[in-house]
Amino acid sequence: MRVGKEDFQSIWPDESDPAVIKVIDQRKLPFTFEIKDLRSVEDVYEAIENMTVRGAPLIGAAAAFGLYLALLEATPQTNLRDHLLNASRYLISCRPTAVNLSWAVNHSLEKLLNNLHSPSVAELALQTALDICETEKEYCKKIGEHGVKVLEELARMKNGAPVNILTHCNAGWLATIDYGTATAPVYLAHDKGIPLHVWVDETRPRNQGSRLTAWELGQNGIRHSLITDNTGGYLMQKKMVDVVMVGSDRTTSTGDVANKIGTYLKALAAHDNNIPFYVLFPSTTFDFSKRDGIGEIEIEERDPEEVTSISGFSEGTIKSVTICPENTAAANYGFDITPARLITGLITERGICRADENEIKKLFSDKLI
Repeated sequence: MRVGKEDFQSIWPDESDPAVIKVIDQRKLPFTFEIKDLRSVEDVYEAIENMTVRGAPLIGAAAAFGLYLALLEATPQTNLRDHLLNASRYLISCRPTAVNLSWAVNHSLEKLLNNLHSPSVAELALQTALDICETEKEYCKKIGEHGVKVLEELARMKNGAPVNILTHCNAGWLATIDYGTATAPVYLAHDKGIPLHVWVDETRPRNQGSRLTAWELGQNGIRHSLITDNTGGYLMQKKMVDVVMVGSDRTTSTGDVANKIGTYLKALAAHDNNIPFYVLFPSTTFDFSKRDGIGEIEIEERDPEEVTSISGFSEGTIKSVTICPENTAAANYGFDITPARLITGLITERGICRADENEIKKLFSDKLI
């Protein structure tokens, strides 16, 4: 995607130094654009934990690069099997809700353990991580191609008036590798000349909407308005939203969706106002081992300080200020569960289907064998 006059993706190897993986430091956006070097498993773990990189597909790709860096750290005395298993467990433990993390690690680990004694096992690890990136990019592009049909139909029904899309958190290219999930149809519709406008939830407590989605859309010239998280319901009541499009961090075989906290409330408001609610994600975000989102998906609890303080830009630096009485207790659940019954459709690289177990099985029969 575009950043100024240059094209970027969210993670890539340094062409001049194969021991360095480069990422965009999302903690600094939109105030400064900084690229961070990752040189070790520890660097990757910290980048995922502190949200230098975030978004389900991106943290999966980052973890795959982490295994590559782990192999570069090995010495002739290293037990490679134990080393990789330890690195894998370490990376998977970082953030529990997004399934792409464990999927990417396990996918890479299987290949590496089968080629452990090859002199080019590190090269295989790098290529596997690169392949994951290319797969996610292709999936996101296809998600956009399927999802843009929804926007084209809405534009036709509105006789050329702008299509108003509400999105939550950041499910854009920063959260994936390129294109994004929920934003992929938006970018394609914009390229097709379809008039549109995006309502951007601020997404407390880390403000991924106000800081990241608004920045992305602005970089690509897409009209948008920032709103507080609680404004969406009112806009839906006033018929100022035509469709809600969000991403997913883990989706069950029955269509329940774990996504950024607040997604469930948007789904309720959309359902009450007969507004279509779509969830867009690659198939790597499916967890076919789980059926009951509320009962089976572990919800990450993050540092309460993210709730009791807020960060912003002042006098040339990013500063954090406290927003509540000292010693106030706070709960910080990172995600919630949107039940399948509230979802109009799931949009993946394979097409659009209802959030229904039978429909999902038809589309992904090969994954369920």
